[in-house]
Amino acid sequence: MKQSVFITILTVLAFAVAYVIYMYILGNPANFANGELRTVPIPGNILANIYTGGPLVVLLIALSIMDVAIIFERIFSLKKAGGKRPVPAFFKDIVVHLDNSEYDAAIELCDKQRGSVANIIKASLSRYKELTAKGKNVDAEKLLLEVQRSVEEATMLETPLLEKNLIMLSTIASIATMVGLLGTVLGMIRAFTAMARAGAPDAISLAVGISEALINTAGGLICAIMGIVAYNFFVNKVDNFTYSVDEASYNVIQILKSK
Repeated sequence: MKQSVFITILTVLAFAVAYVIYMYILGNPANFANGELRTVPIPGNILANIYTGGPLVVLLIALSIMDVAIIFERIFSLKKAGGKRPVPAFFKDIVVHLDNSEYDAAIELCDKQRGSVANIIKASLSRYKELTAKGKNVDAEKLLLEVQRSVEEATMLETPLLEKNLIMLSTIASIATMVGLLGTVLGMIRAFTAMARAGAPDAISLAVGISEALINTAGGLICAIMGIVAYNFFVNKVDNFTYSVDEASYNVIQILKSK
């Protein structure tokens, strides 16, 4: 629910900002030789040239804004998931507490560390402590199975948080490619229409059509490349993080098993 709300708000804001950028920054009459008509860019004016890409530029700008926003959201989320301290240093202290059977201290350390690894280790230690409380006689094999199950349940809760919005990055990259292609086709249609007119071709319409085709192609590719690179980076980051979680939880279970 929270994710869908985030995406909805981000989409609305991205399109609003993109429209403002397109109309009032790129489409500023000062960028064009014919002012309010906005058809003849001042030579060398990049903003005006981008504006000639047509209405689809608004969509490409919005997709780029969404790309950047999701990238920053993932960076902060994964940093938060890592906890306050580096995972190796945190786990080293956990092992020391477990070797000394200081389960309360280990759980307290997890509370201070926070993050996905700490949450999963805390779940396993809390379950172990609950089952080994005074007055309870639990079979060792059953005890380890229960601890393992608590680890799996905690992992299932944490994994979606690590992978959140990654599908959106991939989707934006695909959409941006298609939008760029659509803009290219529309621009070429306009250019050929200008060339097909009787007599001398309409030079302005021809130039606008070619600009629309090239601007949309470039915009779509830039947005798609940014999304694909970010998606692959974060997928690799999540895979490494998941490996760290699995390794840490396995080592905790082995230590508990030795007890």
